[in-house]
Amino acid sequence: MTVKKRLTDKFTEPTEDRIRLFIGENAWQRLIRFEDMLRTRYDLNRELKFPFGNAYGWGFRYAHKKTLLLYVFFEENGFCCTISINDKDAPAVEAMLGELLPETQALWENRYPCGDFGGWVHYSVESEDVLPDIIRLLNGKKGKKTP
Repeated sequence: MTVKKRLTDKFTEPTEDRIRLFIGENAWQRLIRFEDMLRTRYDLNRELKFPFGNAYGWGFRYAHKKTLLLYVFFEENGFCCTISINDKDAPAVEAMLGELLPETQALWENRYPCGDFGGWVHYSVESEDVLPDIIRLLNGKKGKKTP
């Protein structure tokens, strides 16, 4: 797995213009489309955060009302969606695996474990094609059926 450069200066909060320049115009437009997809499904709240230290850096915390959906971390020329799936929601993800892209299946199989069945999925988004899968993972996380 290639380590990508991130915005890791905790003491310099990036402006939206700085984020846009860092991730690149294509990734920025992809992120805006992803946010639009989220807004049609959730009462979306976005906050700029530096949650887990320098390895992750700055990112947007997306929540449905106050419930965490995912973090989007800014990468040079892209972004990474970090999704936590707990033990209770892991069976819903397992049940839909066969309907997901091979890349998504591999990321789930190689997730960073948390609990007995759940874990953290780190999804570097390089194309529009993976966005529906990320939405489906979030739907599984929220215990909802995939639309």
